Amino acid sequence: MTDRTAELAENLARVEERITAACAAAGRPRDEVTLIVVTKTYPASDVRILHGLGVRDVAENRDQDAAPKAAACADLDLTWHFVGQLQTNKVRSVVGYADVVQSVDRLKLVSSLSAAAERAGRELGCLIQVALDAESGGRGDRGGVAPDVVEELAAALDEAPGLRLGGLMTVAPLVGEYAGRQRAAFDRLMDLSTALRATRPAANMVSAGMSADLEDAIAAGATHVRVGTAVLGVRPKLG
Repeated sequence: MTDRTAELAENLARVEERITAACAAAGRPRDEVTLIVVTKTYPASDVRILHGLGVRDVAENRDQDAAPKAAACADLDLTWHFVGQLQTNKVRSVVGYADVVQSVDRLKLVSSLSAAAERAGRELGCLIQVALDAESGGRGDRGGVAPDVVEELAAALDEAPGLRLGGLMTVAPLVGEYAGRQRAAFDRLMDLSTALRATRPAANMVSAGMSADLEDAIAAGATHVRVGTAVLGVRPKLG
């Protein structure tokens, strides 16, 4: 076992302990929560090690990093999640490897993703990114739409060929009424998820929580947590 493999195995074990404990505290089965390892800025070799350690869901937030990494790992049975703000000129590339786009936040992006998915003959899972710091009808500083826009985007996704509405995603906001109140933010996301599932029961994915706040997200009911630093270590600065 290489030093890096040992390091990642130890980190994964610690994160697994945290997820298991959080599920137990919330009275939830462990298998209700999927760990997505966010591998941004780390090489394909780390993705291969993680796969060998049992990880099957990985995430990226920049197409220029993700596309070559996904190609280098194309032989592995992985589910790739795109979690960053997505420009329409990157859509065709992202659709080539991503299984789920978690950052859908505008109608133009829905139409671009649909066209690219149809061209590629693929069905793409889509999560609506909710910005809990956004003004009514607006978008957040870190992407995402205000809660009152969720239904409009859901309706667009319902009608978009090649796309499947999977649920909702959020990033705990740094400003606004939920700043520093992660549990309250995730509870609000769960309320929105409950409303969405009332008419779209299959849209049951709730992606929330990262290295620092995964316990709050699991307590609120998140089905997926996105963990980078706690597994891979402190990221090197990009040049």
